Amino acid sequence: MSTTQTSKIEIIKAPTSKINEVDFENLSFGSVFTDHLFECDFKNGEWQKPVIKPYAPFLLDPSTRVFHYGQAIFEGMKAYKDDNNDIWLFRPDENYNRFNKSAVRMAMPEVPEDVFMNGLNQLLQLDEAWIKKGKGNSMYIRPFMIATGTGVIANPSDDYKFMIILSPVSAYYSGDVKVLIAEHFSRAANGGIGAAKAAGNYAAQFYPTDLANKEGFQQVIWTDDATHTKLEEAGTMNVFFRINDTLLTAPVSERILDGVTRKTLIDLAKSEGINVEIRPVLVSELVEASENGTLKEIFGAGTAAVVSPISGFSYKDVYHELPKIENAIALQLKDKLTNIQNKLEEDTFGWTVKV
Repeated sequence: MSTTQTSKIEIIKAPTSKINEVDFENLSFGSVFTDHLFECDFKNGEWQKPVIKPYAPFLLDPSTRVFHYGQAIFEGMKAYKDDNNDIWLFRPDENYNRFNKSAVRMAMPEVPEDVFMNGLNQLLQLDEAWIKKGKGNSMYIRPFMIATGTGVIANPSDDYKFMIILSPVSAYYSGDVKVLIAEHFSRAANGGIGAAKAAGNYAAQFYPTDLANKEGFQQVIWTDDATHTKLEEAGTMNVFFRINDTLLTAPVSERILDGVTRKTLIDLAKSEGINVEIRPVLVSELVEASENGTLKEIFGAGTAAVVSPISGFSYKDVYHELPKIENAIALQLKDKLTNIQNKLEEDTFGWTVKV
C-alpha cells in the first residue's frame, strides 16, 4: 500500500481496486462499497489525525459502549457526476449540521467541519471512478459515528469513531407501496430522540413494520405517541399528502426528522406555485378526504428513493385505494429535483456544491 499526506489527511491507497467485480447495471441498494473509507477517532478529549484507507472490517472489544448503550448516529447523502465528469454534492451543509445536532442529542462530540467536509471531498475524489454518470445513478454516502470506549458502566463513552463509507447506487424503485396507519406503535415520543438520526430509532421500527409486512403492507405511517390521531412519517421517510391541489406535511418536532429532501420538496413546490401547508395532519382528515374523493396523492420523501408514491392505506381494517392520476405532483417534484441534482437543470436555489 502507498501512503501519502494530503491536507492533514493521511491517505493509504488500496493496492488493487475491486471495481471491475461490480455489476453496475444490477446494484442492490447499499450492499456494494467502494475501495476506501474515511476514519477519524476521538480520544483524550480531542479529534485525532484523520485517515483514508482501504475499506475493510475492524475489531472492537466486546465491551465497546456502542453495543451496550447505543450511542450511534448516521447521515444519508448522495453525490452525482455530471456530463463533464464533475462531482456534485446536494445541500451537504444540511447533512453536516443535522449530524452534529444528532451528536449533541446523543451526548457525543461534534465533528469539526473540516474533518467532515475535507474527508468527504477527498474520499469522493479518490473513489471517483465508482460514481457513474446518468440520471438515476449516484453515490450514496453514509457518514456515521459510534461510541468506542470500553466498559459496561452506563455512562457516555469517552472515545468515538467517525467514519464515512460510500456505496454506488442506481435508480431506486419501490414498486407498489401500500401502507398501514399505526394505531398502537409510535416511531418516537416527545422528549425522545426522534429528531436525531440515531441508530436505535430505526431498530425500533423493524418489529411493527414486520407485522405490517405480514399483513401485505410495505410500510407503516406513524402516528403521534400520545393520541395516535396525527400523521407523522411513512416508514423511514417524511410524508406528504395531497388533498385537492394542496400539499400537506407535518411540521418537524422532537418526534419528526428534519428531512433534507422534505424541506427541498417544500421549496420546489412553492416555487412551482403549488399550495403547501405545514401543519398537523389528522388521520380523520385523511380518511374523510379519501371517502369524499379529495385525497389525490400520498408520498414519502427521503434521500434513498427521493420520492416514493403510496398507492393506498389501511386504517382500522378498512383499505383506501388512491386514484390513478396523470401528472402527479409527486413525480413532477421528483423529476425537478433529480434534474437539479444531476445538473440537467439550472440550480437557482444554490443547493449543489462542487467537489
